[in-house]
Amino acid sequence: MAEAFQYRALYEYNKDREEDIDLMPGDILTVNQASLRSLGCTEGDEQHPEHIGWIVGLNERTKQKGDFPGTYVEYLAPVVAPPPNKPRLQRPLPAAPGTGPLHPDSTSELQVSSLLDLTEQFAPPDNAPPILVKLIEAIEKKGLDSETLYRTPGCLAGSENTQTPRTDLTLLDQGQCDVLAVSEALRSYLQDLPSPVIPSSVYTELQSALQSNEASPKESYTRLLSILESPPVPLQNSLTLQYLLRHFSKLGQRWEKSPRALGELFGPLLIRLPNAGCDVSLDLPVLVLEKLLLNRTLEPEQAPPALPPKPPKPKAAPSSLANGGSMSLSDAEWYWGEISREEVNEKMRDTPDGTFLVRDASSKIQGEYTLTLRKGGNNKLIKIFHRDNKYGFSEPLSFLSVVELINHYRHESLAQYNAKLDTRLLCPVSKYQQDQVVKEDSIEAVGEQLKVYHQQYQEKSKEYDILYEEYTRTSQELQMKRTAIEAFNETIKIFEEQCQTQERYSKEYIEKFRREGNDKEIQRILSNSEKLKSRVTEIHDSKMKLEQDLKKQAAENREIDKRMNSLKPDLMQLRKIRDQYLVWLTQKGTRQRKINEWLGIKNEAEDLYSMMDEEEDLPHHDERTWYVGKMNRVHAEELLSGKRDGTFLIRESSQKGSYACSVVVDGDIKHCMINKTITGYGFAEPYNLYSSLKELVLHYKHTSLVQHNDSLNVTLACPVLSQQAR
Repeated sequence: MAEAFQYRALYEYNKDREEDIDLMPGDILTVNQASLRSLGCTEGDEQHPEHIGWIVGLNERTKQKGDFPGTYVEYLAPVVAPPPNKPRLQRPLPAAPGTGPLHPDSTSELQVSSLLDLTEQFAPPDNAPPILVKLIEAIEKKGLDSETLYRTPGCLAGSENTQTPRTDLTLLDQGQCDVLAVSEALRSYLQDLPSPVIPSSVYTELQSALQSNEASPKESYTRLLSILESPPVPLQNSLTLQYLLRHFSKLGQRWEKSPRALGELFGPLLIRLPNAGCDVSLDLPVLVLEKLLLNRTLEPEQAPPALPPKPPKPKAAPSSLANGGSMSLSDAEWYWGEISREEVNEKMRDTPDGTFLVRDASSKIQGEYTLTLRKGGNNKLIKIFHRDNKYGFSEPLSFLSVVELINHYRHESLAQYNAKLDTRLLCPVSKYQQDQVVKEDSIEAVGEQLKVYHQQYQEKSKEYDILYEEYTRTSQELQMKRTAIEAFNETIKIFEEQCQTQERYSKEYIEKFRREGNDKEIQRILSNSEKLKSRVTEIHDSKMKLEQDLKKQAAENREIDKRMNSLKPDLMQLRKIRDQYLVWLTQKGTRQRKINEWLGIKNEAEDLYSMMDEEEDLPHHDERTWYVGKMNRVHAEELLSGKRDGTFLIRESSQKGSYACSVVVDGDIKHCMINKTITGYGFAEPYNLYSSLKELVLHYKHTSLVQHNDSLNVTLACPVLSQQAR
């Protein structure tokens, strides 16, 4: 299942609002599937961004995240997993000991003789291989006016004996390279690719497109483009070709060279014709590049399409007056005023579906607000628009105040506004109400209730784990079936081509054998033809069955995903309540052994120090036995290596103002962050309540860390620098 989709910008766009992002032609934009779903998009809609309107995404070039117009981009492909790491440029080997330094000309060079295929050199969001980008940027920065640029003979495809200079990439970054050497390195790079930029699999189609007498020049050019785009051509090859065409166009404008001349110069580098057995014309490389460049030159600069409509942003009256009715907005318990998105996320964390609050919009334009609604375990941000003293989520605006708008949807489903938001505003996050989760008044009663919540949490966790395993398994099976369908498509294509070939030639042979009266051969040809057609039908049927299975399993997979998402809020809420009970019991001085009984955790044997908790000579009282100051993770692990479980130290964290606890658990060394907040030290909220590191260490000397992490069933038993740890 795709987690996101990628688009390519076709036009330049300069952001008009704070929430927008800038675009340049060629920019790659990544959009989460969940973001499209929140806009009401269904499966397949993502391939038509021009119909979606404004889309929220990430510009991979600028790393800006925000709105961009769907009419300004084209769909590329789904993203199933993060793109692979960019390939590393080859690094020169050091000299062997005793052999002296390498020759200065042999280091830091671009070794084009062992290049990877384009599909292995880069992946979207990049537009071209890193090596090629460096070379072209260096040329365009200082060499477009050079008379010697690309003008030395002998480096085109077929000039095998010509030695091309290699270019030091470190000099490229410093701007010290000779332009002639860089241009030769670029040509050598294209020539030495394992397979050309335009693969040989499309040469026949390209020639057919060029020779078509029925098509107009525009139609011929359009057909060329369709052949040279993914999937006929790998996506990386298609992106690289577009990148090179932009460069060649700049050369043509600067040099005043005709597309024909540029085709003769660069065409053989992009299309490599085989030495023999080729049915295409020898001038195909020149003609293809000439055609592509000619249309880029003659095609007028296309004006960008109209922007999708956006609601206007008028000035509005102050919030206390913009709400008609008996209660002002400022008095509403769910209105939090000017707070950040991060604060909202904190307040909405672990809350059930239907929880909501309203805040001032981040645009800081008076009269604009944002409703944050919990749905499907995620926060949905909904803008509240205002114009002509009316409010609403979308046109037409029909509510006299924000209070009236919120009160309406507390009784009616938001599906009236968006079919995907089939819920009411159920649980306001009140700015007046304080959390009072623990209502019991005795330790025993609280402990028994903790046991109930912990059991519910474990049951929900088990159910979620089973669903997750099933979801992972079915996702892998779906991917395998999609791959199999692609293989079926290729097989069907091959068999259908064979059928066409046989049908074309069998007519001639049947006529020949009929004249000769050779019925046996005629029968054999007809029989072979029927067998081939029968085989094609069988493959079609198998593919259709597989597609039906895929569709059914994909629906089941989506259902599992929905069930997992519905469990998440319950899991988070149960854990939050359980933690509140644990804090209450800890503050009341309840022994960890008793808490462990309620949690169903087996108590280990008495620790070496268990009978010394209140003794002043406990080594924990001496900070020098466990506090080591500035020490990195590696040194901490060396110091704790081989020590028994519960041996620990406290050190300064790499995050300024925080500390880290390193402790031995089941023979392994674990590291926990210690927060320093206004309420005190602690491992996590709401446990940040210890006035000093020493107080924290003394508490967790007999209290297990398991309440923070299920894999840390250990106490801070033995300071690393104490006598007992040696």
